Amino acid sequence: MADSILSAPHFQSEAAAFDYVEARLWPNGPVCHHCGATSEHVGQLRGKSTRLGLYKCYACRKPFTVRMGTIFESSHLPLHLWLQIIHLMCASKKGISTRQIQRMLRCSMKTAWFLGHRIREAMNDKPGVWYSPLGGASKTVEADETYIGPKAKNRAYLEPKPHQAVMALVERGGAVRSFHIPNVTAKTLHPIIAKHAHSASHFRTDEWAAYMTIGWNFASHETVVHSAKEYVRGDAHTNTVEGYFSILKRGIYGVYQHVSEAHLKRYLCEFDFRYSNRIKLGIDDVQRADLVVVGARGKRLTYETTRSGRPA
Repeated sequence: MADSILSAPHFQSEAAAFDYVEARLWPNGPVCHHCGATSEHVGQLRGKSTRLGLYKCYACRKPFTVRMGTIFESSHLPLHLWLQIIHLMCASKKGISTRQIQRMLRCSMKTAWFLGHRIREAMNDKPGVWYSPLGGASKTVEADETYIGPKAKNRAYLEPKPHQAVMALVERGGAVRSFHIPNVTAKTLHPIIAKHAHSASHFRTDEWAAYMTIGWNFASHETVVHSAKEYVRGDAHTNTVEGYFSILKRGIYGVYQHVSEAHLKRYLCEFDFRYSNRIKLGIDDVQRADLVVVGARGKRLTYETTRSGRPA
């Protein structure tokens, strides 16, 4: 099935790849990256020596392509290969390792690593402050935390490295948002919960004390006492968020094997994106890849910024 999908024209032809990306980023025609002029002031440059997909704006007299201002900018990798990797990352439930991308594209490790992180940035739906919280009236949001890191039994004769804390909010039957956090104290968790979980939701957690002091803010708050081996009581459980953590850990440990503290937030964006745009919610692999292409706009990353782990 994957082979038949990857035989589509935009995965094989550079001209078709440009048409595919332009149709999604410029649904109403070309828009100048420099001055914002629309199609009536823009013309495509054609000729044997002209770069594919190059346009000229007759308002500001500057050339541009659909790559500008996106994750594709300043990349020497052909656009149709970008689209292949985007599709495979969207279709692989637990991700694709940098080494696998390197083998498939026959490129350098640096290129494969940078490519993966730029695609993860396009998957990021948490770039700003203006977006709606999870849940709402008659909906249920679960919260829980876990730790990512090597187990001591796998590190013979060595001290285990510190674990990295991850907190997640999952709307039952809906989306997830996870966060790399410095600790699991109320001071850290409360602002995240208040911002990302709708107060009209039913809130479900375990017995951790940090949740007790914010649960009153929701339509209802029920807990399960894991320390007493209680896991379900009526509709009180955290099985949904724990299921998400299971997918996350299988990907981190089984595919990526090691994720540095500086870049964990980008991997969380990747797993959040696939979970929040899954088949059960009516979004298939092709539609998921389309969402990444649309999300590529305005998220240009440089190699130095990515390597340092600083925000874009």
